[in-house]
Amino acid sequence: MDNKYAKQLTIELCNHIPQLLSVKDVANYTSLSRSTIYEMIDERSDRYDPTFPRKVQLTKVRVVWVASELAEWINTKISSRLINDNIK
Repeated sequence: MDNKYAKQLTIELCNHIPQLLSVKDVANYTSLSRSTIYEMIDERSDRYDPTFPRKVQLTKVRVVWVASELAEWINTKISSRLINDNIK
């Protein structure tokens, strides 16, 4: 493989890297507290929400969320609000 082709392939792959969000970012975008976010992903919690995006464990202590999955979750909440408003 020639060097020019390898560089182009690397650039193309970089364009497809998902954006990752910290819990602080998730809290900012959702207006939820950090503790609520962790309760929503804990199956033993009363606040567990199976529709909430799953975390990605990067290291032993570092977790992140995929931005596109969080955006989809938020858009679903907005859509369901619109559907519920039309039913009333």
